[in-house]
Amino acid sequence: MSHTVQTDISSVPFSIETGKVAKQADGAVVVRYGGTMVLATCVAARAGKEAQDFFPLAVEYRERMYAGGRIPGGYFRREGAPSKKETLTSRLIDRPVRPLFPAGFRNEVQVICLAISADQQNDPDILAMNGASAALCLSGIPFDGPVGAVRVGLVDGKLVANPTNEAQAVSSLDLVIAGTEEAVLMVESGAHEVPEEIVLEAIAFGHAECKRLARLQKDLVARAGKPRWPFDANAGRDRELEARVRTLAAPRLAKALATPEKQARAEAVSGVFDEVWAALSLDESKRGQARAAFEAIEAAEVRRLIVEKGVRVDGRKVNEIRPITIEMAYLPRAHGSGLFTRGETQALVSATLGTKSDEQKIEALEGETWRHFLLHYNFPSFSVGEVRRFGGPSRRDIGHGALAERAVEAVLPAKEDFPYTIRVVSDILESNGSSSMATVCGASLALMDAAVPIKSHVAGIAMGLVKEGDKFGILTDIMGSEDHYGDMDFKVAGTEKGITALQMDIKIAGVSLEVMRDALRQAREARMTVLAKMREAIEKPRPELSPYAPRFVTIKIRQEKIREIIGPGGKVVRGIQEQTGTKIDIEDDGRVTVFSSDQASVQKAIAMIQDICREVELDRIYLGKVKKIVEFGAFVEVIPNTEGLLHISQIAESRIRSVQDVLTEGDEVLVKVIEIDGNGKMRLSRKMALREQPALADKEKLKNPQAANPPRA
Repeated sequence: MSHTVQTDISSVPFSIETGKVAKQADGAVVVRYGGTMVLATCVAARAGKEAQDFFPLAVEYRERMYAGGRIPGGYFRREGAPSKKETLTSRLIDRPVRPLFPAGFRNEVQVICLAISADQQNDPDILAMNGASAALCLSGIPFDGPVGAVRVGLVDGKLVANPTNEAQAVSSLDLVIAGTEEAVLMVESGAHEVPEEIVLEAIAFGHAECKRLARLQKDLVARAGKPRWPFDANAGRDRELEARVRTLAAPRLAKALATPEKQARAEAVSGVFDEVWAALSLDESKRGQARAAFEAIEAAEVRRLIVEKGVRVDGRKVNEIRPITIEMAYLPRAHGSGLFTRGETQALVSATLGTKSDEQKIEALEGETWRHFLLHYNFPSFSVGEVRRFGGPSRRDIGHGALAERAVEAVLPAKEDFPYTIRVVSDILESNGSSSMATVCGASLALMDAAVPIKSHVAGIAMGLVKEGDKFGILTDIMGSEDHYGDMDFKVAGTEKGITALQMDIKIAGVSLEVMRDALRQAREARMTVLAKMREAIEKPRPELSPYAPRFVTIKIRQEKIREIIGPGGKVVRGIQEQTGTKIDIEDDGRVTVFSSDQASVQKAIAMIQDICREVELDRIYLGKVKKIVEFGAFVEVIPNTEGLLHISQIAESRIRSVQDVLTEGDEVLVKVIEIDGNGKMRLSRKMALREQPALADKEKLKNPQAANPPRA
């Protein structure tokens, strides 16, 4: 039997249906909003894997191209590896649901969401987030949901829930929020320098909608939910072992944790565990349990020091930023670069300028689009002193890069003013927390070094939270251990005017708006400090591009001439590029941009384009080239790609028997335009040109010597 629950969001019906499709999954729903539909399913293994020390949750979101009435591109004409949008949406679904599984639950869980219909106006990602939560709640899998999710826009100064794609295009805020009825769990946002107070209003507005959607899911579970699986989080715990580890470790840990440097601290803590393990004298099979107990004590000690004493493991105050150093133009051949170091986190960031041909083509349900700004983040294993497979970007790499890209995109110049394709690459060389925010700072520096006219610097800071009962500590510029053992990772990026990107992940049941307000205030104070440090390194974009960067000149031509510049199969424009060593971008509105690091080459290409675009004028004399001889005359190219007929009667003053007696293909001859008809066809006259301008006769380059002195009548 199928069951459906429904509500309205921004006057559009939002429904969740279960019991009709995918009935062999543990939980399955179809979420509809307008004409957009998402199928969300979940399946879990009935038993956990032996000796597994992590929760194996896999979340996959995919967009079926048939949903938008499209056939995929590529050789195979079928969906392939997940796109950036699919990867980011998978992360959006994962982040709010993961902390709601009970501690110690080790059964493998797989959540799969498929966008099966897209109306081009309502993004499927929000439907997938709600659908995943509903499917998990219906399944009986131990899960402390439901979670509601909504997108909030700011259109004409008003907050809008789930704005359409059209409205989102003019919105100054793109905020996705997920939460339970009690608290906010996750926030992901891009913004155009929106003040903190407005962002808080948007979070409160969005959370109210999340509560409604959570209640809607509860209604569905009450009608069709399966019995909850029995699960005891304390099963298998060895209380006696935990007590012994606590007794042995606690006195030693405080000293080890006080070691400021990351690697040295890790070695000191590891040494304490080795001492504890030796003192326990247990069978090797118990090592995993002893390690888990030790890490729990380590986490408790880190948290106790912060909450009770306001002391962090590296000795900083809760609102203190680690030392920052900046080196500009670190890479001599890059168009722009910066080396940004904050504590033990270091990002080498470069900016490269390209042309329109370097833009990235995006194939999505809504159609094809092109991106002219790209930011790529790389996190190699050496940055944390580890050995692991060296391959393509991970989900984390893509997510961190997307966050930094949103943060910086808000200050970029309009493409019409700076028609370059811009690629920023951040290579993390060291990491001890907040590498994505180091990327934001490094990207801003590299863009200014590359002379990209960005409006202002953008800085990022990562905030943390440790909450024990009613006591809590908000931490500025968190390190890796504080992220690992803390309750919140709250990344905030922006300018002096306001926020450009925000990302919050919660590891507990949620946080209140009051805590978020304090965190945003503390983050703004830190951001101002970082921005001041960045301005000391470079205050504004450099006045000149790197000598290795392409220069450009843009001209406007008539749209009817675009075809002539491109030529058949692109032959003409390719020829100009090959002759001049330039790159040429041609827009549909008639804007032509020529790129080259050599200004003379740019000017040569511009001159060739202008020659093609020249208009032939009536009664004007031109030095043309004979392209073809026919019985009744010759076709002469007056300007590039524009020919007219020189009739045999107009070749010379006297009558001639044959065109070949005077002209040969390839000859350069003076001609006057004597007629242009309605179809653009031209009639030319050589005898009139010579009659009117006899002094120009020596400019003719004729292969037939008789043509130079034709017989008089």
